[in-house]
Amino acid sequence: MTGTTRSSADLDPRRRRILVRAWRRGIREMDLVIGGFADAEIGSLNDAELDELELLMAEDDGDILRWVTGEAETPERFRTALFDRMRSYVPDFEPEPTPKGQAAEQ
Repeated sequence: MTGTTRSSADLDPRRRRILVRAWRRGIREMDLVIGGFADAEIGSLNDAELDELELLMAEDDGDILRWVTGEAETPERFRTALFDRMRSYVPDFEPEPTPKGQAAEQ
C-alpha cells in the first residue's frame, strides 16, 4: 500500500510518475509530506511547478526532512512558494506526551 488517497486515473503520465515517486521516498515522514502534497495538488501544478517538484524530489530525503521541519536552513534554490505550500503538509511528527498515571497506547 502506498498511502495515497488519490486516484491517478485522470493524470497524464508525468503526473502519475511523480505521484508514485512522492509516496515511495524511502523515509516514511517524507512519504507523508511529499505524498500528501502530491495527493492534494498534483492535478493543479503547472509545468514549472512540476519541474521544481521533480528537482526537489531528487534531493536526499534526510535533507528535505530537515528543511521542512526547520532543523536545517532550506537552500536558496528551494525557498519558493511551492516549497512553502509543501511545508503546510508536514504532520506533527512529535508524539504527544503521555499524562502521568496513564499507560501509553500500544
